Amino acid sequence: MNESTGDTSAIDHHHHPGQSLAVMAEALYLANLLVAPGIAFVVLLWLWFKHKDSAPLLARQHLLQATCVSVVAGMLIVCLSTALVALGGLRWPWTWVAVTIYLVCVHGMLVLFGVFALAKAMAGQVWRYPIIGPRSV
Repeated sequence: MNESTGDTSAIDHHHHPGQSLAVMAEALYLANLLVAPGIAFVVLLWLWFKHKDSAPLLARQHLLQATCVSVVAGMLIVCLSTALVALGGLRWPWTWVAVTIYLVCVHGMLVLFGVFALAKAMAGQVWRYPIIGPRSV
C-alpha cells in the first residue's frame, strides 16, 4: 500500500493459476482429518474428478496429493488400528494404549503435513507429501 496516498494497487499479489483450487484441495484434506471426515473427502474426490484434466498444473498437483494421501491416511488409520485390536484383543488394556498412541502419532503427522501442504498451496508452490505422496501428476 502506498502510505502517502492510501493506494493499494502497488501491492504485488503473486497469484498463480490454479492457486485457489490448490488451497481448496489442501483445506479439504485437513477438514477430512479434523472436522468433517467423509464429507470433506467426498467433496475432494468430486473436485479431483471434475478438474484432474483441466486444472492448471499447481491445482492438479495439490488435488492429486490431497486425494491420494486422504485415501492412504484412511487406510492407515482404519487398517492398522483394526490390526492392532485384532492382535491384542478388545479386553487387553495395552491394546488400547497401543491404538491410542498409534492414532495420535499418525494422525498428528498427517495433520502436520496437511498444514504444511496448505501453506505451500497458499504460497503458490508445489508440494509432495513425504513417503506416502504420489510422485507425479
